[in-house]
Amino acid sequence: HRDLHSFPTRRSSDLGVGGGIIVNEKIVTGAHGAGGEIGHAFVNPAETKACNCGNKGCLEQYASATGIARLAKEALESETEDSVLRTVKNISAKSVFDAYKEGDVLAGKIVDKFAAYLGNALAVFACVSDPDVFVIGGGVSKAGQVLIDAVEKYYKAHAFTASKETPIKLATLGNDAGIYGAAKLILSKDN
Repeated sequence: HRDLHSFPTRRSSDLGVGGGIIVNEKIVTGAHGAGGEIGHAFVNPAETKACNCGNKGCLEQYASATGIARLAKEALESETEDSVLRTVKNISAKSVFDAYKEGDVLAGKIVDKFAAYLGNALAVFACVSDPDVFVIGGGVSKAGQVLIDAVEKYYKAHAFTASKETPIKLATLGNDAGIYGAAKLILSKDN
């Protein structure tokens, strides 16, 4: 049983992209403890701004709540079309997805860009781990099924044939996932 789960690994104020790989009900930490650091997968060679980790072009720069807000600010500066987002004082991932759900064209472009980065990255991760399921959690997942639909389009377009039908689902534990995971880890430790 292999799952690739995305769950919060930081304080919610950091709003990054955390991840975890579970194989046979055990967390894969890797040789250096960096197993599952999907937020720092390299996805954009053209990026000039540094990620929190110091590298450039990390998935976290586009697929986190902070990354979506950044994509929105860049779109508002470079695009000329009308958008409800132009009236929002503090752009957030929530405001982008709210506008998207209302049919805002510019918000649609932002969500599409986010979805391309995440969907394409998941297709690469599927080639590496061939998971049973991708579970998307954390703050961005509050957008709901529209997020899954947007990401799934890119995932299915680029996933390897054998992995194309791997489901992408919303996490059900929300921000409590880390607490449940820590408790399970302690309770299942071999004494």
